[in-house]
Amino acid sequence: MRDGGKAVDGDRPLFSDGQEPCLVQSCGLLMKNSLIAFAAFSLLGLASASAETAAEKLGWTLAVHSYTFQKFTIFEAIDKTAAIGIQHMSISGTVNLPSPENNIAKSPTPSLSNQAAEAIKAHMKEKGIDPVFVNMGVVKPTVDEAESRKIFEGAKKLGIGVLVAEPETHGKMEELGPVMDVVEKLAKEYNIKVAIHNHPGPKNFYWNPDTILAAVKGRSPLLGSCADVGHWVRSGLDPVDCLKKLEGRVIALHFKDLNEPGPNAHDVPWGTGISNAKGMLAELKRQNFHGAICVEYETNWETSSPEIAECAKWFEVTCAELAK
Repeated sequence: MRDGGKAVDGDRPLFSDGQEPCLVQSCGLLMKNSLIAFAAFSLLGLASASAETAAEKLGWTLAVHSYTFQKFTIFEAIDKTAAIGIQHMSISGTVNLPSPENNIAKSPTPSLSNQAAEAIKAHMKEKGIDPVFVNMGVVKPTVDEAESRKIFEGAKKLGIGVLVAEPETHGKMEELGPVMDVVEKLAKEYNIKVAIHNHPGPKNFYWNPDTILAAVKGRSPLLGSCADVGHWVRSGLDPVDCLKKLEGRVIALHFKDLNEPGPNAHDVPWGTGISNAKGMLAELKRQNFHGAICVEYETNWETSSPEIAECAKWFEVTCAELAK
């Protein structure tokens, strides 16, 4: 209530004798400081979110290849990958789907139904894994362009940019050129890379990097190698030397460390075997390789998660050393 412009009965003017502006100034200062603090925390959050890992600085993506969990369904493989803390996966040429009988139903990955593909992507998102697989395979394109096209269509449907392949030659060098003509044509058409995979020799056609070099010689840079370094060790080859031979053509890796050379060797946690795991990563850094390094752990099939977690930890530590 006011009387003659003066405050009475506890009614105070908002601005009187220069006193109330001090309160306003104090509130303004408090608000300004709060906004500064909020902005600082926001910038810290953005910096944290955008901070690169050592692997990312090197241009590398660590992924789990689904074949590592080939005793389980793809959904269980996703669960296990997420539990280890790895955020990327590659998928085999055949995918394990759950069946009504609570068993595993195997399906060629390129011919996955839209329903199955969407269910897999949704589960990956739910578990915090990138819903696009870093690559798909092993697949086996042939000289039959129509049949080989189905493989590329399957990759396109899943948004996959790299096929891991062993183009069919029936073990004959004279068939290599014709099948690679088809592979190169489709790779260019779909803009999908094709990384030729090596299984152990001498039985497998592509066991030696010299054969892979022959397959891609003079061809598109979309064609190269998926270096399965463990199979080189099983074949009696030095994996670092093999990587050097393939410089400029390494597209992806199935990375392994083995307990011994030779065909009876088995996987061990990275950095604890005889495969010169750190030397291989150092060579990849020297080559300025950018791409996926996939865990394909082929021992202790049902209980390998702790060992894969050891691989992931070693990879993180080693990348930090190499990124300096």
